[in-house]
Amino acid sequence: MSNQNPYDLIGGGTGVRELVDRFYDYMDSEAEASGVRQMHATSLRGSREKLYLFLSGWLGGPDLYVQKYGHPMLRRRHLPFAIGEKERDQWMHCMRKALADMSIDQSLREKLEQAFLSTADHMRNQSEHTPDARLKGNE
Repeated sequence: MSNQNPYDLIGGGTGVRELVDRFYDYMDSEAEASGVRQMHATSLRGSREKLYLFLSGWLGGPDLYVQKYGHPMLRRRHLPFAIGEKERDQWMHCMRKALADMSIDQSLREKLEQAFLSTADHMRNQSEHTPDARLKGNE
């Protein structure tokens, strides 16, 4: 791979916008993503814009999100939402499909997928064993 950053390699702002649009199109249409979709507003316009701004900087391009909103504080901003393995996996389902649609090098796609998975996993704030489930197991 060249010394270009992922932002450049994905196609700059146009490529980031394409990735974000494909991602949210999948979230809006895939039954496998229904749980994570319900965490979003009816209109995905605001979510699309914020993810575009965030990913621009995260991928090595202009730090648009920081310029507009300040530090992303990703985990903190996601704390109001119950995010466990299921939600992480639903989010990743959409991102994997969106990345697969992109005309980018396979090694870049794999690196981005791993980086997205690491970040998505960091957003988890729910134990996979709720107190109710443990109680039922003891009956």
